[in-house]
Amino acid sequence: MTQNSPPLVLPPGLSRAIAALQDKDRHRLDDAVTRLHTVNGRLWDTEDRVRGALLSAAQVADCKREIDQLNAERNALAERADEVLGALADAGRADAPLHTETLASVVDRLSVLTLRIRHSERAATRDELARRRVPALHGQREELCAALDALVSDVVAGRRRLPAPARFKLYGRDDAAPAEVKPSRHLRRVLAFGGLSECGKSTSAEFVQRTCGAQRLKIGFLLRQAAHREGLADPYALSARRQAELLLGELNRFADAHVDARLFTIESVHDDASIAELKQLMGDTLQIVYLDASFAVRVERSGTPAQAVAAKDEIKMSRGAHQVAALADHVIDNTGSIAALRARLRRIAAPPAAMVLRVATPYGLGLPAAVASATADFTDAVRAYGPGVRLAALTGSPGEGSWIAGWSDLDLLVVAEHDAIGRVQEALEQYRTVLGGAAPLGPTLVTPGELSARRLTPRLAFVLHQLQQGSPVLHAAPALELPTIGRDELAFAAVRELPQVILTMRRLRADAGPATLRQLYKHLVLACRLLLREHNQWESGPDRILAAASLMPGLLTVSVPSLAEIAAVWRDGNTELALKPVTAAVDQLLAWYAAQLAA
Repeated sequence: MTQNSPPLVLPPGLSRAIAALQDKDRHRLDDAVTRLHTVNGRLWDTEDRVRGALLSAAQVADCKREIDQLNAERNALAERADEVLGALADAGRADAPLHTETLASVVDRLSVLTLRIRHSERAATRDELARRRVPALHGQREELCAALDALVSDVVAGRRRLPAPARFKLYGRDDAAPAEVKPSRHLRRVLAFGGLSECGKSTSAEFVQRTCGAQRLKIGFLLRQAAHREGLADPYALSARRQAELLLGELNRFADAHVDARLFTIESVHDDASIAELKQLMGDTLQIVYLDASFAVRVERSGTPAQAVAAKDEIKMSRGAHQVAALADHVIDNTGSIAALRARLRRIAAPPAAMVLRVATPYGLGLPAAVASATADFTDAVRAYGPGVRLAALTGSPGEGSWIAGWSDLDLLVVAEHDAIGRVQEALEQYRTVLGGAAPLGPTLVTPGELSARRLTPRLAFVLHQLQQGSPVLHAAPALELPTIGRDELAFAAVRELPQVILTMRRLRADAGPATLRQLYKHLVLACRLLLREHNQWESGPDRILAAASLMPGLLTVSVPSLAEIAAVWRDGNTELALKPVTAAVDQLLAWYAAQLAA
């Protein structure tokens, strides 16, 4: 509201009906009605300014343009209010009597009447005629509130229909544009979500924000910010090109102020013309995502009458919302499962990239001859399956060059289409048979779809990161695409994985004995690796990891035997000497961790 505007108080019947709306609809309505009342106050003040002073022709023209823009904004806000208020309507009978105006039109009249009462009360101190009018104006307000409540009751009960809310008003426009705006270098990627009512725009943007760290913005907010900055009353009255330039200008400012942000989302795209202009300005930096769902599905999801959803659709379609599908880079059929929707969103938000991986033969990984031979046979078998098998790699110690016979596992990652998994399992059985007892095999089988949708465990994310950093693979299909895993993502993954590692360590410690030495030691190293990762320290190899952890105050002061020493006593079956320092180190880490998290 303007400084002198009185508050707008809605009648009780309308307030009760609004209270039954969904939270997001109530917030949208409150914003639209509050801004509508503010605009009416500014209109009143501007019209008083024109009438109350001697102005030059240029000043009158400026005021006229301001009044036109305020009127345009007033009508746009009333349409937005009606878009929400339409949810109050019951479908009712098709032949129910049609009211002459919409609910927002009556609210608009109530706003103007509220302003008239305030100004008349002020004038009454010096004007007898104004003083006599005040009681009549209050009576008019009481009658209007009663009539509005009665209309709301009839609309909710389906006894009366409302006209289409679109006003199609035309007012003077100011399309003067500055020099062409270009995307900031900090504006790396923007997803714009469009679609009709209840199609999943907000849910999708929220998911991308939560899982990909996107900065989530509203198109209306950006345009209002730009309008305020430029001194414009209604940005929606401008041309599509000018709106796009205002949007890009605000996106640039936000990106320049948040230089670490790599992804932004904007919603909701209801105007095909302005988003087409924005796409022209931004190119592939802007990805338009259109969410599609049948009317029946959207009504069911909304929990509101079909007529309310149809009313919202009509307003959005009058602005070209349905035309956005033809402009979209991605059209998502959002009538399926949440899993399918989220997988598609992750691919769009963080698309996989073609990777050039280092391919090595098993004989170059420091493996014993028998193990290397069995691995080579397995590699040849899966390679013969053709494009169904995308990747095969030994991860962990073979890739780091620290594999120890009798101690280390053969951790195997295979990326294969689901239809090829059965044949890969047959090859794995043959692999185990040929290996005999030479080494335990720990395979991880994952589909390309799971990777591109980033359905990754923290350990799998780390393995992919290692491959991208140069760890060798046994087989990689041409033009293989993998999700890019950065260190920031691994640091967050460490936060998620560490609690499970700590719980497992406590369980192993409770059963500590010669048979648990290997698992205790490996979980000690893993916990230290994750803790170091949280502190942006990236060590590989157990000895280096434990040495780095010992430099963290209070974490490890016990001297732990080297990996070679641990592996030797494990192979010899003489684990007692190594068990004591390992369990002491585990106890120390667990006590340190508990102290860090104590209230």
